Amino acid sequence: MKYRKPEKKRKPPQQHVLKTLDRIFSKAGICSRTEAREWIVRGRVKVNGKTQRDPEHWVDVDQDAIVLDGRPLRAEKKIHILLYKPKGYLTTYKDPEGRPTVYDLLQKLDQWVFPVGRLDQDTSGLLILTNDTDFAEHITNPDYHVAKTYLVKTSTLLSDEQLEMLRQGLELKDGPTRPAKVRRMRDSESRSFIEITITEGRNRQVRRMVEALDSKVLKLVRVAIGPIRIERLQIGKWRHMTQDEVRVLRRSGRKGAGPVESAAKRAPAAEGGDSGAVSE
Repeated sequence: MKYRKPEKKRKPPQQHVLKTLDRIFSKAGICSRTEAREWIVRGRVKVNGKTQRDPEHWVDVDQDAIVLDGRPLRAEKKIHILLYKPKGYLTTYKDPEGRPTVYDLLQKLDQWVFPVGRLDQDTSGLLILTNDTDFAEHITNPDYHVAKTYLVKTSTLLSDEQLEMLRQGLELKDGPTRPAKVRRMRDSESRSFIEITITEGRNRQVRRMVEALDSKVLKLVRVAIGPIRIERLQIGKWRHMTQDEVRVLRRSGRKGAGPVESAAKRAPAAEGGDSGAVSE
């Protein structure tokens, strides 16, 4: 019987990654897809030496040469920012009515970033901005159950039964909410001050949950995203996240996980106070 050399396993053919041209720019952390589309239509972009004006043009990430204003496209360094958004600011790049936006607070930043999720105009608190699309997807995708914690001042006194309804989940117009973590902070004569942690990101969700209890939100402050808290960050100010914070937040939440523990139990209260962020 003749000896036969074992056949070498053939390497699978390389799979090419195809993306639309406008998406290439946003994934590289250079600009938004809206801005990229404008640049492309104006003829500022070339693919393999030819001007390409179609933002929907498919390109091979690994093989096609993409040039912007005569310079090869290079991915920007990933940055991650924590901002304490004040009330009255919009979480958008530009406002047709000229109202202040969070970008007015980032004038010293020389890189493009986008907000990870939103806080409405009347809500203050912790907002993350980044050019890291994968990082943002982890935080905003409800499948990952990344917790967001808020301090809430309500227009009425909430009973223990009403707080339990928040914990169990409420029926809203767009479907039932997931169970929330709720803690009573204190009560005044006519108001309740509670901490609530949710793992969804529906539009005005906390406000609508409180309204479902026949009450209203008078003040709303987001004090934590996952285990990351506002801490000593002053209102209207921002700072870069540390590598440890980015790493911890990437690991927070899990697909299919149940309700998470309150961020207040995992991390110490901020000095100067998160507990005082919602006051009379």
